[in-house]
Amino acid sequence: MNIIFITLSNINGIKERGIYADLMRKFRNEGHNVYIVSPAERRTGMKTHLMDVDGVHILKVRTLNVQKTNVVEKGIGQLMMEGQYKRAIKKHLGDVKFDLVLYSTPPITFTNVVRYLKKRNPQAVSYLLLKDIFPQNAVDIGMFGEKSLFNWYFRRKEVALYKASDYIGCMSPANVEFVLKHNSFIDASRVEVAPNSIELRAESLELRDSPDACDKRLVESKYIRSKYGLPRETPIFIYGGNLGKPQGIDYLIRCLEANKAREDCHFVVVGNGTEYHKLDAWYRANSGRNVTLMQRLPKEDYDVLVRSCDVGLIFLDHRFTIPNYPSRLLSYLESKMPIICCTDKNTDIGRIAEENGYGFWCESVKPEDFTALVDKILRADRQAMGQRGYEFLKKNYTVQNTYDAIMGHLKG
Repeated sequence: MNIIFITLSNINGIKERGIYADLMRKFRNEGHNVYIVSPAERRTGMKTHLMDVDGVHILKVRTLNVQKTNVVEKGIGQLMMEGQYKRAIKKHLGDVKFDLVLYSTPPITFTNVVRYLKKRNPQAVSYLLLKDIFPQNAVDIGMFGEKSLFNWYFRRKEVALYKASDYIGCMSPANVEFVLKHNSFIDASRVEVAPNSIELRAESLELRDSPDACDKRLVESKYIRSKYGLPRETPIFIYGGNLGKPQGIDYLIRCLEANKAREDCHFVVVGNGTEYHKLDAWYRANSGRNVTLMQRLPKEDYDVLVRSCDVGLIFLDHRFTIPNYPSRLLSYLESKMPIICCTDKNTDIGRIAEENGYGFWCESVKPEDFTALVDKILRADRQAMGQRGYEFLKKNYTVQNTYDAIMGHLKG
């Protein structure tokens, strides 16, 4: 089958790990012809071009800067991207007949591209991977008002994208419930769970519990902890990923402040984002305590660091009414780490963790609730919790799960 995947993510190949690269490798490995449409941002200086990399076709489309830029350019860039993608597909892929049109949010502005591809390929199935419920998430954290022109405009875009989609794959059961509850025009048979998923590392599948694997992990842990000045024996709690408004950074800072005198654990925060400066200011004023703050690390170092820590942390702003399901969970589970989730009450990421015995949850309001969970998980059998999380990952969050959900609509 010919499959086109339309994304805002910057994809230049599919060798690196990630939820989209892993899924595209799965389609390629199953014998499908994969076409990926991805931005070539203005800062790269590249023009629109088509290239063959890693056994797939990648159409890089010249756009404005849409990541890590100011709000104005990002907003205009995302609005212009729809037309830019459509023109590029017409020019470079106009003679390709597609069987599956796959696309993800953000953004929600690919409707006309999807409609164009469906019109040209009436037999094709259009499938939305819903990773971001916008604009409601922006309303929840006060980026603009519920009755604002922005919300009205983007809500129309959201509805149009849902209507253009034959199927909508959501990250979790709570996401399915939310979409159906707030969009009564959608038939329930069109919405399903197609989770964030990864391809497990070979060492995870083959050598995880062997003596060689244990020795390797011990050596890695000593090396990476020494490299970044981390304690060698103390349990380490790690938060890795975006540091923006959705993550409730003010609450994270209050939690670190409440626990900065502890000697029985260490906290590592790795990432960047619009709220990084807040964390950096707090960190500089409290240097020498049991917290380490680092900006984004090389991918290889970050993966080793995660495998060398003891507890994974997930933070979300307590005001969210939409059920976010951060993909950073996957690296924690793959590394056999239990997790602590501090989130709003609407996401099911914490409930699923508690029900399956691999994590604890609290609402991201009171720092003392986080502190209680730190105490609890330090007393718990973290190795057993991590193993349960890893088994849950193998059963529910591999690319096979997402691939099967999508392909179930194309077979027969």
